[in-house]
Amino acid sequence: MAQQYDRLSEKHIAFIGAQRMFFVATATAEGRVNVSPKGMNSFRVLDSNRVAWLNVTGSGNETAAHVQLAPRMTIMFCSFEGPPQILRLYGTAKAIHRIDPEWIDLLGRFETLPGTRQIFDMHVDMVQTSCGMAVPLYSYEGDRDLLRNWATKQGEAGISKYWHDKNQLSIDGIKTGIVEKNS
Repeated sequence: MAQQYDRLSEKHIAFIGAQRMFFVATATAEGRVNVSPKGMNSFRVLDSNRVAWLNVTGSGNETAAHVQLAPRMTIMFCSFEGPPQILRLYGTAKAIHRIDPEWIDLLGRFETLPGTRQIFDMHVDMVQTSCGMAVPLYSYEGDRDLLRNWATKQGEAGISKYWHDKNQLSIDGIKTGIVEKNS
């Protein structure tokens, strides 16, 4: 049975720390809902009601577009190994870019990843746990290096060109601000 909390407990934080993958969901009032899987050790708990995650360059930039218009965000963790559990974080988020004053402080909390694009800073107003008994068991084999290798090969100039060519608009045509906010 699902249980709700107004903040993360030490038990929740430990569960999050043991997961190698999480999912982020955002949406505007109109258009498509976006759900993205994330990994690469890119998630940090900042306090019992605040989390952040480092976003690297990818094929789309939906989350950045969505939170400008509707800052709602849901983050989901689920155990693929060990006892079943699902943990969801509900709240509001903002995208932090290189030009923002918070950038340096937040960036220092993460491993340096090539192609870093934004950091999402989320205020958590509700934590929900549920059983997760229908989630299959999977064994972790390791992280993929494909995105890291691609971004390294692109270099800063190549990443900037990619943002310009492919990351300025969401699939629904919403501006992401990626070029202006990372110059």
